[in-house]
Amino acid sequence: MDVVLAVTNYVTKLVSTPSAIKVLLLDSHTTPFVSLAASQSDLLAHQVYLTDRIDNPRRDRMPHLKCVCFVGPSEQSLEEIVKELEQPRYGEYYLYFSNVMTKRAIEKLAEADTHELVREVQEFFADYAPILPYLFSLNYVPSVNAPLYGNTSNSWNPGALQRCTQGLAAILLSLKKKPIIRYQKMSGMARKLGGEIQHFMKSNEALFEFRPTKVPPLLLIIDRLNDPVTPLLSQWTYQAMVHELLGIQNGRVDLSLVPDIRPELKEITLLPQTDPFFAQHVNHNFGDLGASIQKLVQDYQVKTKSQSSIETIADMKRFVEEYPEFRKLSGNVSKHVAVVGELSRITARDNLLDVSETEQGLAGGGGGHSGDLKAVQNILLSPQVPPANKLRVAILYALRYQKSSSNAIPSVIDLLKKNGVGDEDCRLVNVILNTAGADQRQDDLFSNENIFSRGKSALKGLKGVENVYTQHSPHLAETLDMLFKGRLKESSYPFLDTNAAATKLGGSDASGAGAGQRPQDVIVFVVGGATYEEAKTVSKLNQELASSGGGARILLGGTCIHNSSSFLQQLATAPFPPSYSLPPPDTASSSSTADRPALALQLGGINVSVGGPAGTGVYRSTPGETSLGVQADGLTREVREGVKDLWGKVRQGVEKLA
Repeated sequence: MDVVLAVTNYVTKLVSTPSAIKVLLLDSHTTPFVSLAASQSDLLAHQVYLTDRIDNPRRDRMPHLKCVCFVGPSEQSLEEIVKELEQPRYGEYYLYFSNVMTKRAIEKLAEADTHELVREVQEFFADYAPILPYLFSLNYVPSVNAPLYGNTSNSWNPGALQRCTQGLAAILLSLKKKPIIRYQKMSGMARKLGGEIQHFMKSNEALFEFRPTKVPPLLLIIDRLNDPVTPLLSQWTYQAMVHELLGIQNGRVDLSLVPDIRPELKEITLLPQTDPFFAQHVNHNFGDLGASIQKLVQDYQVKTKSQSSIETIADMKRFVEEYPEFRKLSGNVSKHVAVVGELSRITARDNLLDVSETEQGLAGGGGGHSGDLKAVQNILLSPQVPPANKLRVAILYALRYQKSSSNAIPSVIDLLKKNGVGDEDCRLVNVILNTAGADQRQDDLFSNENIFSRGKSALKGLKGVENVYTQHSPHLAETLDMLFKGRLKESSYPFLDTNAAATKLGGSDASGAGAGQRPQDVIVFVVGGATYEEAKTVSKLNQELASSGGGARILLGGTCIHNSSSFLQQLATAPFPPSYSLPPPDTASSSSTADRPALALQLGGINVSVGGPAGTGVYRSTPGETSLGVQADGLTREVREGVKDLWGKVRQGVEKLA
């Protein structure tokens, strides 16, 4: 399940034919996919003389050259090919599409080929960006004109749904997988996407006739809004930190705004496929990276000294042979020194260490409400902290303490406004509470919603933690842990096909430990975007699974790869109604919630209350009262449903005895 290898194989196939000097034409959709899988040297090795865009009207006419086209199946790209075939610039055409073509589209191409220059038409399912062998992106970065969401946080924009269906289908076809599908129950978007993939597989059965495996593959579709914390945190591993502070777009990093940067370093490439140092340290902590950079520089200095001694013909010959490798090493050293230097400068300038410590406290065990609130206020009042970082800290506080009766969310928002954060950005605090707050999430994200999870959180804090800045573990880690233990509940992650539920793949609601079948190949897709922190979790788990000899593999993907800016922009550009910018009506600080007991049991003439204005205790009800009932509005949704289910069983037992 190596997506880099899968796309590389496709690119190699499409440039291998014909065996002659050729031109490669791409569109805006396929250009980043090819650039991530093949270098210019790789293309030259297959006689690709020129690479260009099919929508470039200034291309020269070169009838002596063959032309290989690799484009997406969109109407726009199809029209460009039709124009090209009507007025051909090259001698022969080999047409390849990154996804399934309709019958009508193929007929349109045939009608346009009046000069009979098309030699081949094929579908190569390289319709996604292979970031790492275990990480892919569909490169769908939402904008005002192309949002991810519909008019609610639980509905799709039709264009986004179509793109994600095509991209996920390409993943399955390129890896030759026909999976069982499970999805996050709280997410209507996850269910809808799963249904579209299921329909695609049934409509194209001939494409999915793969050799069956003993344990079927699993496609697990989850929602970004079930874990809004992970993309909001400061990052401290190399790739994630570069993406958070500088931004990585299709393997490229823009350093043009770095002070005193050399011209050749204004835009650099950071790809594990072509950069051994980056591949080795992609998930290393920033603190360890300094020593590695120092060693890289020392190795370069040793190499430089050896090149300075040229006295004989043999020395000259050796220098000429090693010069390309020497130049490459020189460029690599300069690149990484520039990147790490800029990361260090931004860390100091923006006071990121203090910001990150506060973030980790809010995301993890925390220091209690009063301590966390004081830390948040200090960050918001600091003139050194940029507005974007203040906003992230405020959102984390609101998510953490939304259900606390003593929360100070309104005053935190006011403090934001008084300290450099605009009104439009401040509204995102309420937008996130309305889309990814405690009542929208299906899982206990902060481990603070009941006494059992609070105890688990405390124990987790005692285990080995590298440092205070990397305590947080993405919620995906817990989900995958339950999946491979066969304990992922069907009530929380249902099977899309009820017939597939019989496999109990990854867990079900059956009683008994390990009731579910352990999966082998798992593809996790995050609706709303994955993160590099989650990719690191998947990488670590893949290594553990490989060392245990179980043969299980995990692949992570998302609509895009988020940093905090892109995640907040995704919500800011969503076409939500104005009510999403207002405070949620059911926060714990509202009087209607605070005045109710957390749990109330009516046992005939006796009432048992936990919390509430009357306090915890046993009280006599109205004389003559004989009803039985339960009120659990003060508890979280999952606990409330569990209490009511338990109470229903108790009541049935009592009625049978009566």
